[in-house]
Amino acid sequence: MVLWKRLKGAVQTLRCRNKVKSMIKETIQDAINRQINRELHSAYLYTAMSAYFETLTLRGAAKYMRVQANEERAHAMKFFDYIVERGGTVKLTAIDAPPVKWESPLKVFEEAYKHEQKVTGWINDLVNLAIKEQDHATNNLLQWFVKEQVEEEANAAEIVEKIKMLGPEGHAFLWLDHELGKRE
Repeated sequence: MVLWKRLKGAVQTLRCRNKVKSMIKETIQDAINRQINRELHSAYLYTAMSAYFETLTLRGAAKYMRVQANEERAHAMKFFDYIVERGGTVKLTAIDAPPVKWESPLKVFEEAYKHEQKVTGWINDLVNLAIKEQDHATNNLLQWFVKEQVEEEANAAEIVEKIKMLGPEGHAFLWLDHELGKRE
């Protein structure tokens, strides 16, 4: 009997949520939906980079990019959950295919760095929109992403600089590959 009351209450709660007006403005919802797509594209890109490193038997760099891809999927889901929590509608769109080959490991990490800079710009645009719309809840959510992007850019830039210092081949690069593989 107690279980039935709990289930009945949960069903009523779900029904109420479906009837509640969205607590997110359409402009914000549309912008976050675009960002979900961008985060998923980022996951695709880093997965493709991981696959490229696998073809070079650079298992550490491959693992590093696989972890990065998982982070990007987690970012997409953080935005996804936010829209759902605010009573909005998640709209997923097609994801463009990423490249499958690069000239060198250095070029991969340079592209990753440029990509993270682009993502930072998109996050900043979202912050500006949230401020314009006076959407304090969204602005609060986005501050986590602002901080995250500082870290993402710094990590990618550091790896680019290390590859340039060590050279893209030889024992020194294999040491870096080993170090990249320690990422959890």
